[in-house]
Amino acid sequence: MKYELIVFDWDGTLMDSEGRIVTCMQRAAADTGFARPEDAEVREIIGLSLEKAVAQLFESADGQSVQQITDAYREHWLGDDVPHSALFPHANEVIETLGQDGYLLAIATGKSRRGLDKVLNECGLGPKFHASRCADEAFSKPHPQMLEEILVDLNTTAERALVIGDTEYDMQMAANARVDALGVSYGVHSGERLLEHGAKRVLHGLDELPAWLAQN
Repeated sequence: MKYELIVFDWDGTLMDSEGRIVTCMQRAAADTGFARPEDAEVREIIGLSLEKAVAQLFESADGQSVQQITDAYREHWLGDDVPHSALFPHANEVIETLGQDGYLLAIATGKSRRGLDKVLNECGLGPKFHASRCADEAFSKPHPQMLEEILVDLNTTAERALVIGDTEYDMQMAANARVDALGVSYGVHSGERLLEHGAKRVLHGLDELPAWLAQN
């Protein structure tokens, strides 16, 4: 097989967390006295590190305010006042199948380590992954650091790795690390946008991934 390592984004790729992210960000704005961002504005920054996302979303916020909004967001995300998110259809069985087929599996996410560990524990997928990197451990996407460190951790060359993601930031991160990438059409950025930023193909469901890998 051409690829040995499959690196997944989390939010919008494996987990349908868009609604929860939007709600938490809007509540964080209300908590800190900032104008409530529209749903589409929040969707635009999904995939970035939290601090970078907040700074981009609330352009008038100074450093102290960005920290306050970030802290408020984390409080809502790590609490139980906002309903938990579910995995996308076929995510569980596809991860199981890829592991059985001998692929190394990893996660590169804009979430914090605490946030990723929480959702991995909730959905039970944690043991299926061989490595992960979070945005509080490396530079935010589209910087390639998270991906490059995963390649080193798992002793894999860029040519043998594949990124799966739903945003242009995922595609750009992969390109910056000289790694191939596939987009998914059901996340926050359109399929056309993902292709424009380097996706080799756009999948319309995770169940399409094993067949694509078998042919490539």
